Amino acid sequence: MNILLVGSGGREHALAWKIKQSPLLARLVCAPGNPGMAAIAEIRDVKATDVPALLALAREIAADLVVIGPEVTVEAGLADALAEAGIPCFGPIAQAGQLESSKAFTKGFCDRHGLPTSQYRVCEDAAQAKAALAHFEPPYVVKADGLAAGKGVVIAMDAATAEAAIDDVFAGAFGTAGARVVIEEYLEGEIGSLFALCDGKTSMLFGWAQDHKRAFDGDEGPNTGGMGTYSPAPVFTLDLVDQIDHRLVRPAFKGIAAEGAPYRGVLFVEMMATRHGPKLIEFNCRFGDPECQVLMLRLESDLVPYLLACATGRLHEMPAPKWRNQDAVCVVLATEGYPGPAKAGSVIRGADGDFGPDVTVFVAGASSGPDGELQAGAGRALNVCALGEDLGQARERAYGAVALIDWPQGFHRTDIGWRALSR
Repeated sequence: MNILLVGSGGREHALAWKIKQSPLLARLVCAPGNPGMAAIAEIRDVKATDVPALLALAREIAADLVVIGPEVTVEAGLADALAEAGIPCFGPIAQAGQLESSKAFTKGFCDRHGLPTSQYRVCEDAAQAKAALAHFEPPYVVKADGLAAGKGVVIAMDAATAEAAIDDVFAGAFGTAGARVVIEEYLEGEIGSLFALCDGKTSMLFGWAQDHKRAFDGDEGPNTGGMGTYSPAPVFTLDLVDQIDHRLVRPAFKGIAAEGAPYRGVLFVEMMATRHGPKLIEFNCRFGDPECQVLMLRLESDLVPYLLACATGRLHEMPAPKWRNQDAVCVVLATEGYPGPAKAGSVIRGADGDFGPDVTVFVAGASSGPDGELQAGAGRALNVCALGEDLGQARERAYGAVALIDWPQGFHRTDIGWRALSR
């Protein structure tokens, strides 16, 4: 098979790494890719949102399958264009992608289809948003409506902080993503990330993990796109997984199909395990980042048949995926200052070292410098991942590799997996 993988982050590097292992693969092309992906695939400099150019590339390489990595490609409508061209695509059409691209849409969708979620108000301007705070108790949850690379959420401990966050969003802190604001009830409980595949009709659970959203140790600091993750996560008991499947996953797939947009691809369910059962925090219409990295390490089955089955309506023919009986940990290395202003261009050394068979380093927001060195962007640059017989061993291996990477301008959390270890 000839496969085109769209994207350039750590998630896409992990997908490319797993796809490369498939005996079904003849040719793997990544667009726009990154230096890590260049070591295992052909790279084409085509933007992830340039739908005409991506469609032309898929035709050029006679792609048997196109795999969409990032949410911006879903929102841009690549799956729609590929459907018209008759090219199989793993990834939902833009209408279905509203489950991620608009938090206001998703809240209304939950109301229409009876999905459990937090109370909320959708606000069109700052005055309306500030007035909406009166309907909630602190902490206040302030969200930009659109795609904000995982950074459009502020949890404010008091009204003054919430009002400042509202002003920031409407002042353009998150660009067009902040054209509207959603004020939400703060949910108490434990957060987890569950993944499910769908081919438009049939669905299948596809692993779970737990992410660390806050920038600093102890879950302190601002929200980020994710500073690390681990899988499996103890929060996901068999009972909780069954509840999520029946209360969130299946109703979501059934509901979006009923609204004229059958879902083909992976749905990422970020949920809160509350004393009243699981409640939806948000949907993402792609594999999580960095959750995808630990899932790919733990997945024993060949990934490609599952991607193709989703794209071609044959998921019902697939057996349940097989997972390694090991734990996986991902530690994110980011540029100092992230998720706020950060300086791009610092050099990372040692990321291509031999850290042993159980450690894998995925390149995220980094590029090749003029002398071939790895240069960090202004955000998350590397994902250092490891497998272990238990979480403690996986953590030890991951942090052992982190210690060997020379990057003075980077930072990372030192407590990934603390919640599970404290049980």
